[in-house]
Amino acid sequence: MNLNFTLIAQAIAFAILIWFTIKFVWPPLLNAIEKRQKEIADGLAAAQEGKLSLEVAAKKNAESLNEVKQKGAEIVSQAEKRASEIVESAKKVAKEEGDRIITSAKSEIDQEINRAKEDLRTQVSTLAIAGAEKILSKEIDKKAHADMLSKLAKEL
Repeated sequence: MNLNFTLIAQAIAFAILIWFTIKFVWPPLLNAIEKRQKEIADGLAAAQEGKLSLEVAAKKNAESLNEVKQKGAEIVSQAEKRASEIVESAKKVAKEEGDRIITSAKSEIDQEINRAKEDLRTQVSTLAIAGAEKILSKEIDKKAHADMLSKLAKEL
């Protein structure tokens, strides 16, 4: 065999292989590579959008959290203010009730003092009449004596 013929035959076979590869194998490979590059680029873009979306959501979440904290602080402040108003109102009502009870008690004490004085006057006049009757039973009649003692009791 001839070395030149083998070399030329191998060169022709190699050229046919290159032509076959360029014509039939290479385009699907390029399409697959381009498709894969596009998918990777789309995936990276989606990841970037997701990252931006996550950052926006985190900012909104932080703003919402701050807003909720402020509202909570306002509610607590209003509750404390209302509680102090209720306490002050209760103190005022209790003071008024205490003053009313004191006034009522003083009035009852005054009434009891007046009743005691009246009872004492009645008892003193009864004792005075009884003592006077015993002493003066012979000198003055009972009717005149009773009138005189009742006038004396009224003056007391």
